[in-house]
Amino acid sequence: SPLSYFFVYAPKINLLNLSTFFFSVSQSNSHLKKQRSRSIFSTFFCCFRNYNVEPPSSNNNTSALPPPVEENGSLPKCDQVQVIPIPSPPAKYLLPEMNISDYGKKCVVIDLDETLVHSSFKPISNADFIVPVEIDGTVHQVYVLKRPHVDEFLQKMGELFECVLFTASLAKYADPVADLLDQWGVFRARLFRESCVFHRGNYVKDLSRLGRELSKVIIVDNSPASYIFHPENAVPVQSWFDDMTDTELLDLIPFFEGLSKEEDVYSVLQNLRGR
Repeated sequence: SPLSYFFVYAPKINLLNLSTFFFSVSQSNSHLKKQRSRSIFSTFFCCFRNYNVEPPSSNNNTSALPPPVEENGSLPKCDQVQVIPIPSPPAKYLLPEMNISDYGKKCVVIDLDETLVHSSFKPISNADFIVPVEIDGTVHQVYVLKRPHVDEFLQKMGELFECVLFTASLAKYADPVADLLDQWGVFRARLFRESCVFHRGNYVKDLSRLGRELSKVIIVDNSPASYIFHPENAVPVQSWFDDMTDTELLDLIPFFEGLSKEEDVYSVLQNLRGR
């Protein structure tokens, strides 16, 4: 069965030969090392990411105008030490104008897989959702586990911030999962793989394309490769698979309550990285 080749473990790593579709097999012991492999599903859900990917570099102090969103090119933006200035905004922003109800709020970009949920083609007895997904003319069942305390986390985040779902997975999987996960309309927008920038084998979430002031943007993601252009805007989280005693999302709520009151996110996030 092609599902027998289906994989993976914790972080999403780089997959140089993207074929058809991807996802991860849930394992009963979250401390076991999950094995990685390629299969016909290897690019379906979320990209493999290389945690050692180098930040974009630049040969001079000026970068070209970023291409429109639909071109999905990868240009040097910044690394962890130096931010390369972008003289002009992209031709088209990823997000629409902010809702009146969100004026004054910061924008929080939230990842899906291994941050809020874990999904697998392998049947899971305690799955929260079962989502049918068509692959090459065949419908497969995707079993989705919700991370503990994800409901409380999303509801609180929706009160405090303008929330955007941003995943490197394909919309045909991630959109129905988000429909089931977000019962409160927390996500003002949903961005999928086509909104990422493909950079050195990784799908990167370029925050400068959102159309929001970067000093008021935060990204919550389990993969450092996802925010390699803007590490100073990140709140890293541990990858989650099936540990039902996990409390990371619950523990983050007080931090975000405080962050929502700050004028500029950089100093607070710098202190977080220092710890």
